[in-house]
This record gives sequence, structure tokens and C-alpha cells, in this order.
Amino acid sequence: MRHKMAWAALVCCAVPAIAHAQQSQDVQQLQQQVQQLEQETQELKARLLTLEKSQAAQPAAAKAVVRPAVLVNSPQPLPSANAPTSSPANAPVSEATIYTAPPSNTTQEPSENSQDLEKKPGMDIYGAAMLDMGYDFGQNDPDWFDVIRPTKLPAFKGEFGQNRRFYSGVRQSRFGVKSNFPTKLGELKTIFEFELFGVGVDAGQTTFRLRHAWGELKHIGAGQTWSPFMDPDVFPNSLEYWGPNGMVFFRNVQLRWMPINEGNHQLYFALERPGASGDPGRVSGLIELQQIRARFPAPDMSARLRWGNDRSYFQVAGIGRYIAWDNLTPSQINIASNTWGWGTNVSSNVGVGKKDALKLSITYGQGVENYMNDAPVDVAPIANVGNVVKPIDGEALPVFGMVAFYDRYWSERWSSSIGYSMLNIENARLQEATAFHRGQYGLANLLFYPAKNAMMGGEFQWGRRDNFADGFTFDDYRIQFGFKYNFDYKLGGAK
Repeated sequence: MRHKMAWAALVCCAVPAIAHAQQSQDVQQLQQQVQQLEQETQELKARLLTLEKSQAAQPAAAKAVVRPAVLVNSPQPLPSANAPTSSPANAPVSEATIYTAPPSNTTQEPSENSQDLEKKPGMDIYGAAMLDMGYDFGQNDPDWFDVIRPTKLPAFKGEFGQNRRFYSGVRQSRFGVKSNFPTKLGELKTIFEFELFGVGVDAGQTTFRLRHAWGELKHIGAGQTWSPFMDPDVFPNSLEYWGPNGMVFFRNVQLRWMPINEGNHQLYFALERPGASGDPGRVSGLIELQQIRARFPAPDMSARLRWGNDRSYFQVAGIGRYIAWDNLTPSQINIASNTWGWGTNVSSNVGVGKKDALKLSITYGQGVENYMNDAPVDVAPIANVGNVVKPIDGEALPVFGMVAFYDRYWSERWSSSIGYSMLNIENARLQEATAFHRGQYGLANLLFYPAKNAMMGGEFQWGRRDNFADGFTFDDYRIQFGFKYNFDYKLGGAK
């Protein structure tokens, strides 16, 4: 019994001693680890100090160099109610990005488009809902009830009934998607845009109509968008949808090469989808003319050179085309023939003050009427006196157009636009006396921007048509009110 009690006492004394010894050993190990970490920290600090001294000794070229600021155009603060979808040439500069050069001890030079590769793909979903309401004191073709087009005004008294009509519609509403994707060759850009303004077989209807289906990468673009022969920035800040009749205005299918494409420094060349129309005139009753079909053996070829700064520029554009027509029915009379068309378009935006812009263009050519905003046929018949086999030939009609508008921005909430446009055709002798000869167009407005992405206002419009040879003219006057609500949602890296 005594032995058991002795052993118990011995165990009670030994256990605390063992526990204390174990704790002492753990403390020693932790102290050693702390010392080791402190030593490693001192070594790292020494290495860092050495690297800092080494960088300080590098030549000045190794230091970061501030490059000139890269300026990015921002949208015009008060956008047009229906201006073409593009950055306006007179948009003020609002952002600047400063890039720094990499250190000189970099062993590998970055690629030319390394900054593009660092960008993220982006998408911009945008559009507008717009209501037009107006009163037409005159009359025009009912399929074009909500626009002023001199070619659609009556060619004789009462052609479209009596004067005075109220109209309304939402045909200016639009929807579009833009995207950008970084690649090794640069940024790949695309745009798909639709509106509700029916034309052609859908004239007069509220239906989807393709505006842009376009993509571009580096210097090559393809799809449907503004022709290089056109200057979309001449379009005024107006409510009226169709715009000045004397300006070049055509979205065409094309393959485009853009060796220079930096803001208002542009050099474009394009192969465009051909197309033209003809007027049989006073010889429309000939059987041979019933079997005439147009043929386009080559694409239209266009080019543009634009040069300027952020708010002002000067642009010269040109186009050439080949138009042919065949007689499908063999006959002793040969009506088949061909002709050449060509045109020159000189345009400019001149910045005035902080936001105002003067918009000008002059166009002249032959057989390029389908590129004009409101013009009739490209080819008309002429007489070949003394030629029995080919008594009739076709002539590319000469056309002249001009635009002069001034966009005035009174404040951040108010703007106005006022201007005049004209288009003149040199008619062929075999055209009807009622054929279109000259059209004139003018407007003045006052627009209000109550909040971001909202616009409303009123506009006075005038259009005039002059016939070829019977002396008939017609003047149309309108008052139009517009209400527009924009939306714009960006995803990813879209700008």
C-alpha cells in the first residue's frame, strides 16, 4: 500500500516537470523561427536597396517619358434629332489620356498594338424612340407624308388632292448595336443599326429598315454604311427626317480601304454596289424601250480626302461609274448603249465659337443622281438625228447640289438650326414637260433639351418644286414638332 502511494506521489511531481520542459522547447523553436524570419527580412531589404541604387544610376532614357496627350472626341453635347450615326466633326475635345514609355531595361519591345490587346471586348446598345407630329399646309405624295422631298411634291395642280393635312408617326425611332474586339492587328469594330422608316416597296410604312451593317479592322472595312462620296457631317441639327435635298446622302454596300483614318484626317477608297435608274420620257411608247434592262459591268469607284482639326475640316470626294443597258428583244432598231457617270463633292464644317458650326457642301456631276439625297433618274433619252439604226440614245443627266446650314447652340438646353439647300437637273430634251427640274429646301427650328437623352422642339419647313418645261411650280410649308428619347447602354470595354 505504501509503495502505491509513493508511486502516485512521484507521478504527480513528474508530470508538471515534463510539461514545463515541453513548453520551454516550443518557445525555443518559435524564437529560432522569428530570428530566421528577421534575418530573411534584412536580406530582402538589402536587395531592394541595391536595386533602387541600380535604377537611380540608369541613364535618363530609362525613366518614364510622358508622351503627347491622345485626344478622344466626345459626342456633341446637343446631338441632332436625326443626324447620321457618327461622331460629328465639330465635337469638342473632352478627354485626354497620357501614356508612359516602358523602362529602358525592358528586354522585349511591346507589339505595335499591345494597348489594343490590353483592352476588353465591349458592346454599345443604343437607339431612340421618337414621335413626329406636324401640319402640312400643302400636299405631297402620301407615301412621303412626314418628310419634305421636292421630288415628291405635285407635278401638276391637285395631283394628290386638296391641301392641308395633319400627320404623325414614330418612323424615326432607331435601334443599334456597336461592338469592339481587340486583336493582334488592332481593334475590330462592327455596327448594326435599324430604323422604322420604310422606303422602296415599303414606302409609307412603319417597318424595320437596315441602315448600317458594317465592320472594319485596321485599314479594311466591308458592309453597308455611308459612301465615301458622302459627307454625313453636313447634315443639320434638324427635326425633319429626310434632310437637305442638295447633299450627297447614300448608305451603300462597299469594300473600303482606309490608309488614313484618324479623326478628321481621312483618305478612303471604295468599290461600291452600282445602281441607276432611267426615264423613258416622251418615247416611252416605243416597243423597244419596253424590253430595256440596265446592266452594271463594274462597281462604282469612290474616294475621299478629308483634312482638319477637331471642329473644322475640308473634304473633297469623287466617284466614277459605268452604266449600260441592253435590249432583250432583237430588232432592227438598236436601243442598247452605255454611258459614264462621275461626280465631285466638296464639303466643310467650320467651327464657330465654342459649339456652333457652319455646314457647307457643293456637288456637281453627271449620272450620279441616286447618290443625292433627293433627285430623280440618272439617265434620260436623247435623239440621234439621222441615225436609223440607233435613233435614240441615253444621256447621263448633269446635276448640281448645294447645302448651307448653321447650327447654333444658345446654351446647354437650347439650340437652333437654319439653312437652305438646292438641287438642279439639266434635263434632256426628250423628257416630259412635267419632269423634275429644280428643288429647293429650307428650315428653321428651336430645340429644347430638358434632361440628358431627351429632346423636344418645333420646326418650320419649306420645299419647292419646279418642272422642266411647262412652267409649273409648287411651294409646300409645314410646321413639325418632335419628341425624342435616347437610350445608351455600354457593356465591357465599349467606349
